[in-house]
Amino acid sequence: MIVEMERGVEVQQVDGVVQRAKSFGFQVQLNMGTDKIVIAILGGNTGQVPTDTFAVLPGVGSVTRIMKPYKLASREFKVEDSLVDVSGVQVGGKRVVVMAGPCAVENEKQLMEVAGAVKEAGAAVLRGGAFKPRTSPFSFQGLEEAGLDLLAKARETFSMPVIPEVVDPHDVARGVKSADILQVGARNMQNFALLTEVGKSKRPVLLKRGFSSTVTEWLTAADYLLAEGNNQVILGERGIRTFEDSVRFSLDISSIPVIKKSSHLPLIVDPSHAAGHYSLVPAIAKAAVAAGADGILIEVHPNPKEALMDGLQSLTISDFARLMTELKAIARSIGRDL
Repeated sequence: MIVEMERGVEVQQVDGVVQRAKSFGFQVQLNMGTDKIVIAILGGNTGQVPTDTFAVLPGVGSVTRIMKPYKLASREFKVEDSLVDVSGVQVGGKRVVVMAGPCAVENEKQLMEVAGAVKEAGAAVLRGGAFKPRTSPFSFQGLEEAGLDLLAKARETFSMPVIPEVVDPHDVARGVKSADILQVGARNMQNFALLTEVGKSKRPVLLKRGFSSTVTEWLTAADYLLAEGNNQVILGERGIRTFEDSVRFSLDISSIPVIKKSSHLPLIVDPSHAAGHYSLVPAIAKAAVAAGADGILIEVHPNPKEALMDGLQSLTISDFARLMTELKAIARSIGRDL
């Protein structure tokens, strides 16, 4: 349930609600808003406790139950949009943040060439996979530790935040040392041990939607991160599996306004994984910006024909620069920057 405190409430009154909740064995999360304090009371049996138990306490304005499975990611818990700071790059504000780079870090030359080019074109964050969960055990799995080291070098060279993927709870501590934002991929959206560990790291995180997951399941997975006290969560729409086979995945463009209505978390879109083909990426990216996405995650490779993975969906450096020019015009048309 959600307890909204009155404006100008005293600290002792907030503590009174918190202590009452803990006396029932419930967990508590506080949203210290600019206008009021909201307290989320969490637990499997909160429905057995009458709302009046908290409504009668001094300083309480109102008490409501959240009937949705997700709690902390909901608009009921936090009305205003959340802003996530990625080493100085703000996601969720007026600027549409572009994250770009290779799907996988292959070698130093490839990464440095892409990093310099995407930054010059206007990208704010460098993406690059060091650990790659693949469907086949025989596919390239990434450079792992060596890949993280190269990303750290690129970050220092170009003064650019980096976002690699983490696939195992044991990799989180190492990833935190090398990354400004951690990515939890679609295959790991419901890897709850990984989500819990990433949540504990308090590092900004991009949580991609599972390709067979509903929006509700996606937001409930986000609650695992938020429940650990990590409020630096970004949602990533990358397409879902449908009966359509003309694209790699069907980008659920409607999830953008649905998320904006239901959740306070910022949302970015990955058109590369949705399209599966470089020729479709620009149109999907432009549609996502027009629909209200807070950012775009794009795969760029200096020579896609020689890419060790996902070359078909990767843009060349020149194609990416051209797309950035087009995206700027769309962003301006809806009152945003790029």
